[in-house]
Amino acid sequence: MAFPLSHPRPLRAGDRVRLVAASSALEGGERLQRGMEVLRSWGLDVQERPELVGRRWGFLAGKDHHRAADLHPGDPSSQEGAALLACVRGGWGSARLLEQDLPDHDAWLLGFSDVTSLLWERLSRGRGGAIHGPLVTTLAAEPAWSQERLRALLFGEPIPDLEGEGWQSGVATGPLLAANLTVATHLLGTPHLPDLGGAILVLEDVGEAPYRLERMLTHWRLCGALQQLAGIGFGNFRDCVDHDRSDQPSHHYFTTEQVLRERTADLGIPVVAELPVGHWPGNGALPLGSLARLNGRTGRLSLVDP
Repeated sequence: MAFPLSHPRPLRAGDRVRLVAASSALEGGERLQRGMEVLRSWGLDVQERPELVGRRWGFLAGKDHHRAADLHPGDPSSQEGAALLACVRGGWGSARLLEQDLPDHDAWLLGFSDVTSLLWERLSRGRGGAIHGPLVTTLAAEPAWSQERLRALLFGEPIPDLEGEGWQSGVATGPLLAANLTVATHLLGTPHLPDLGGAILVLEDVGEAPYRLERMLTHWRLCGALQQLAGIGFGNFRDCVDHDRSDQPSHHYFTTEQVLRERTADLGIPVVAELPVGHWPGNGALPLGSLARLNGRTGRLSLVDP
């Protein structure tokens, strides 16, 4: 992959936003409406799509062809085209869409969690414009700094560094990737995996017991994926505790922090934890495919001008 990737043009007031339900079914529309109002406060034209609330096929937000059709923005240069595809929620289901020929377009694509599949598929084709950031249904709950970060990123304005906690010292510069660990693990060995060589990878997850996190990271090690990275960052790992062992002595199990530290300590690359990314407000937006620098001493993740 040639980096840095070329991104779509910055948004401007009046640009259209198309809502995308590519994963699990929506449960009610209140949070969706609040997120739409945030986007509208930025001067964007958010298309109403009331059919998305209640569109369902099992636990999914419609059959595969319906969800794949959401990803067709039209012509962004026309009055009907969308300049931003904003995913409404995560859950599960977007990976199923990779079995289809997805459209090649110049609109931005925004989301995280299960949307990792769509973001990384775009990167694997050498296309920029993938933003790992809040979903429409989570946007209104984001703190002001996170909302402003996303707005600035979409409108082509500078964004500040993200600050975390340095675990392994050193400084690395490389293309920026971010992902839900569980979803990204299931892309290993597929043609939809972007080039990991020399990348700065930020991982997050939710609701996974530490032994499952350990199992996934061991898989990354066994297939040589972690060893390709220039640096690794960890965001939020919300509710990643072993409830089944909560009544046992602490030396009978590992915590999430122990797992993340142990599985990356010998890689010889900078490691930064506690980055504000993932399933907890705030979820700092990250432009995938951009050049980034990770400082394991200061715990800072910053974008770098090419």
